[in-house]
Amino acid sequence: MSCAGAAAAPRLWRLRPGARRSLSAYGRRTSVRFRSSGMTLDNISRAAVDRIIRVDHAGEYGANRIYAGQMAVLGRTSVGPVIQKMWDQEKDHLKKFNELMVTFRVRPTVLMPLWNVLGFALGAGTALLGKEGAMACTVAVEESIAHHYNNQIRTLMEEDPEKYEELLQLIKKFRDEELEHHDIGLDHDAELAPAYAVLKSIIQAGCRVAIYLSERL
Repeated sequence: MSCAGAAAAPRLWRLRPGARRSLSAYGRRTSVRFRSSGMTLDNISRAAVDRIIRVDHAGEYGANRIYAGQMAVLGRTSVGPVIQKMWDQEKDHLKKFNELMVTFRVRPTVLMPLWNVLGFALGAGTALLGKEGAMACTVAVEESIAHHYNNQIRTLMEEDPEKYEELLQLIKKFRDEELEHHDIGLDHDAELAPAYAVLKSIIQAGCRVAIYLSERL
């Protein structure tokens, strides 16, 4: 997933074509209310919702740990407030998915302890490269998360956009905020990081592995 410069960012907004995956194939259906917001999903596939919420919860948790690592290194520098603002939004994302985990009684991925350590290490490690390294990490991770959210949006829209309207709106909102973080990273010299292209590719490969595992474990 390449994104060389701000010009590539708009492409993230478009849902990519791909094979349709029917939610009905994932398991039994249920009717659940999002207690915290009043959102409802009627006759949803419980297994599909479990999978979506589990992986998104893990992703937002990992993003929080990355920003925590960045703040540990750069929190007292001039870029600290920028990182803190993005982190605050990620905290809101995680809070919402924590609520949905309880509402739908979804178990978290068994890899949470690993994402706790690796997320912080990634954030702190790239921040040790300087502001540019931290922002390169932000661009790579947020672009990966945005692509992941777009895949979920496409799947839900192909299945039944009216039925899944509330969940779609939530994911779209978070996707848009991840894209804002992506653009902030570019605006703060992410591409000036040492070996930017290589660093970005490695981080995004790790993100793809993390998403794959978190959906399944």
